[in-house]
Amino acid sequence: MAASKQVIDLTQKAAEAIVEKLGTDVLALDMTEQLILSEVFLIATAQTDIQVDAIADAVFEELAKIGEKPIRREGKGAWILLDYSDLVVHIQTQELRNYYMLDRLWNYCPRIELKVSEAR
Repeated sequence: MAASKQVIDLTQKAAEAIVEKLGTDVLALDMTEQLILSEVFLIATAQTDIQVDAIADAVFEELAKIGEKPIRREGKGAWILLDYSDLVVHIQTQELRNYYMLDRLWNYCPRIELKVSEAR
């Protein structure tokens, strides 16, 4: 079973908010075959702890506009996680992304194509 259209649309909105705040390496993974509680992991990189926080705030604000509120927000500084139940957003500094390698940990999960273009 693949991620639902509703969750993919939510993921797209979150990805757009991330790119708007200059987040990079945005990756969405379909977790439906691996996890019971979440359909999608959205992972993004920020350059500094301050940018991690700014990106998390932007995602929160953008999804709040359509009535979505996270169940919880965890972390601060170099890694913030926003849990929207079916969508979990991970925003990390490059250092932590390289260390924890969520991309490689879940590399067998299908990627979800996002329609965002990152600033280069």
